[in-house]
Amino acid sequence: MCGMPSAETTRTSVHKTTSAQQEPVRPTKEDEVAAAGSELIGGPIGRRVLYAATWWTPVRVIALIAIGMFALGMVQKLPCYDGAWFQGASSQYTHACYSDIPHLYQGRGFADGLVPYFDKLPGDMEYLEYPVLTGVFMEVASWLTPGSGSIQHQEKFYWMVNAGMLMACTAVIAVCVARTHRRRPWDGLMVALAPAFALTATINWDLFAVALTAAAMLMWARGGTLSAGILLGLATAAKLYPALLLGPLLILCWRAGRWRAFCMTAGAAVGAWLVVNLPVMITHDATGFHIREGWAKFYTFSQERGVDFGSFWLILSQRMGDPLSTDTVNTLATALMLLACLGVGALGLTAPRRPRFAQLAFLVVAAFILTNKVYSPQYVLWLIPLAALARPRWRDFLIWQACEVAYFLGIWLYLAYTTSGDAHKGLPTEGYQLAIVVHLLGTLYLCAVVVRDILMPERDPVRRSGDDDPSGGVLDGAQDVFVLGQPAHPPRHAAHSTEGTYVRWGSTPTDISP
Repeated sequence: MCGMPSAETTRTSVHKTTSAQQEPVRPTKEDEVAAAGSELIGGPIGRRVLYAATWWTPVRVIALIAIGMFALGMVQKLPCYDGAWFQGASSQYTHACYSDIPHLYQGRGFADGLVPYFDKLPGDMEYLEYPVLTGVFMEVASWLTPGSGSIQHQEKFYWMVNAGMLMACTAVIAVCVARTHRRRPWDGLMVALAPAFALTATINWDLFAVALTAAAMLMWARGGTLSAGILLGLATAAKLYPALLLGPLLILCWRAGRWRAFCMTAGAAVGAWLVVNLPVMITHDATGFHIREGWAKFYTFSQERGVDFGSFWLILSQRMGDPLSTDTVNTLATALMLLACLGVGALGLTAPRRPRFAQLAFLVVAAFILTNKVYSPQYVLWLIPLAALARPRWRDFLIWQACEVAYFLGIWLYLAYTTSGDAHKGLPTEGYQLAIVVHLLGTLYLCAVVVRDILMPERDPVRRSGDDDPSGGVLDGAQDVFVLGQPAHPPRHAAHSTEGTYVRWGSTPTDISP
């Protein structure tokens, strides 16, 4: 019939579409910033090289670059390693090389062989104020630290041991991000080359939780709902923020009708968290079972600590004649976070097309950081892997990173100013407040771009390349069964599915099968 394509033409078209969806995405082909940056190493990669059999796979290249950048971050800490950690507070700030790790070796009893959560510490802190699995990480590093020599020598060695363990975490993060989106391994290069990652990697122990979270997201992307839940529970036992990822999974599984997958993941996460925490959490005496005071320290400390560095709450407290009390800030911060979570949930259920898991995960973690009463410089580590998966565009990523590097310098210069006495060397309060505003706006900018991609799926770089939700696991290619508001569009490669319905709130079920 005139105008109707032949069967041969249809088969050829389907074959071309399938091949395009299986072909790895070249960032230098779709990202002008990546293409311009590639000129430094000889220009964009060719298709022939892309499929050449070589040991230098994208994942291996990204892992090695990540380790190299981590090593450069260690070099940046060299002035402190050579003595600035022990020459008074101001010196380690003027060199922007501060780290909690060497200071807490003695300050939290590791130098004296005290057992975290069980032995009381001298001073006001009383117990270690970190989650259990992070405490285990710190304890293992102390076992590997020689107990001979001066305390300064031990503290430097302790930092080196932790740096080696955190470097391994860095490699895990880079590999997991590179492998989460099968067709987009080079997006992991954003993690490897992120300047804020290298600068903040050894400030604290956050990379351990970030590595477990990245591994959990990789397992979810590969359909391992049980293993993803176990890893997510372990990550939550190392830092609280990974538990937030269950929120986006709830919304997306609700929309796609994948309740079994969500329940398995959530149940495994709770179980893994309990397995790690219960031995430390519960104590028993003649009067019965009790919550151990040492285990609860992390949670009580989080509630009792005042407004701290990096948050907009600090700007308010510094500019108000009568600053808000800690209890008031806790209440307001919790309310703002709940509102933000409701907004993310509403976005996930009403968007014209079901958002990708990485997009909602980035938004909910960013909301937690932005509304929190403290935004430490190392918190950017939580967001970098999520940002690379949620918005793999170099321009937006580098804008955000520039804001975070500015803040990294701003906080140390401000601390140098406050600790240098009458010399006032560094950044005054007004300058530091400007640095806070810059890094808050940088994070908000990236959030806005991700929200725009959700509301306008055609702008999403992942979906423009032909994928639905590579990090979604059982959600990838699934059709909606529940939507609030306007009907959702089925995934592009699922448009010819023979089954699947969605339900719009307040309406009768509508068939979206062809």
